[in-house]
Amino acid sequence: MDTENKITLRLRFYMDIEENSTAILQKFKEHSVQKSEDFTIKNSENHIWLDIIASKRNYWSPHLHLELEPRSEKSTHIRGLYGPDPTLWTFFMFLHFIIAGVFLIFCAIAYSDYILKNSIITDLVIMALMTLFWFLLYYLAKSIREKGHPQMNELEKYFHSILKS
Repeated sequence: MDTENKITLRLRFYMDIEENSTAILQKFKEHSVQKSEDFTIKNSENHIWLDIIASKRNYWSPHLHLELEPRSEKSTHIRGLYGPDPTLWTFFMFLHFIIAGVFLIFCAIAYSDYILKNSIITDLVIMALMTLFWFLLYYLAKSIREKGHPQMNELEKYFHSILKS
């Protein structure tokens, strides 16, 4: 999967396979019992999660979430989503909401100061800093994704090897 020219932080892919979704799910269940030395597999109904094992996992390690959608008796549509650790993703979303909240609060304060003919320099500086922090968070997340790229390729190879088995 080419990730260099993508803006999105959580990469998605879609795949149609000429195989029954129950047969695909069964392949993943069989591999989850075999206990791979590099990966763990969890599943619930039509959802499958592939993770790097804890001893090889870093904070930038991705996981792969697959959703199987039966199209017919003999074909399945697979939706794949690469993402960071859910705890890390939640922390990033928390930071985004805090920065957005501070930005909006100081935007309202700047408007009030402007109407009251007070100085708005401090408000504009804080709003500019929040914008800068927002971009820094984006580039930090992008660098985390780039660090996890080799493990993402490993997850993809493992995913395809299970499908071919």
